[in-house]
Amino acid sequence: MSTSTMSSAPKTVNIYEAKTQLSKLVDLASTGTDVVIARAGKPVARLTTLEEEKRPLVYGLLEGEGWIADDFNDPLPEEIQKYFEGRE
Repeated sequence: MSTSTMSSAPKTVNIYEAKTQLSKLVDLASTGTDVVIARAGKPVARLTTLEEEKRPLVYGLLEGEGWIADDFNDPLPEEIQKYFEGRE
């Protein structure tokens, strides 16, 4: 089995059952139980839980790519400020 978080042995179903019970089988797989789909008794596919891909954090990746204007914290001009205050 490919995942170490499985809660039980895989359940094997035939293709017809997989087609008619897909939603239930997906729910089962999401709990950690693999579902093996077989054709004529031979396993051909596995439905399993996807593990979230964890990407490493890279600090400073965008360093130097942006800037903040020197007047960023200065009061807004009156002609713009009035719209934030609901005046016209």
